[in-house]
Amino acid sequence: MDCLVIYVPTEAAHAVRQAIGDAGAGRLGNYSHCSFSLEGTGRFTPLPGANPTIGTVNVPEEAPETRIEAIYPRSRRNAVVDAALSAHPYETPAFMTFPVDATTSGTRPRPRSTQTG
Repeated sequence: MDCLVIYVPTEAAHAVRQAIGDAGAGRLGNYSHCSFSLEGTGRFTPLPGANPTIGTVNVPEEAPETRIEAIYPRSRRNAVVDAALSAHPYETPAFMTFPVDATTSGTRPRPRSTQTG
């Protein structure tokens, strides 16, 4: 199992989450399209030769962005990354992938009742 973390302009976050889910990310048991998102501020300076979606060359920029995290089977890596990059509006999206251990060992304890007699 691997994890994708990608930073997306907030207005494009839904489209990227949908694209990576459709490509096989976020599958947990009987659930699909599972992810975690966190709002923040992206900072960057487009350099000469850049064709920025947001901002101007040589001018520092700040933009509302969403960090999206989702796990996926390693065999789906190319499909998931390709889907993320296709749905992402930036010329050069910031993202990372890394292996994760999503296995469980033993059995899960049953929740205790909180009712009193």
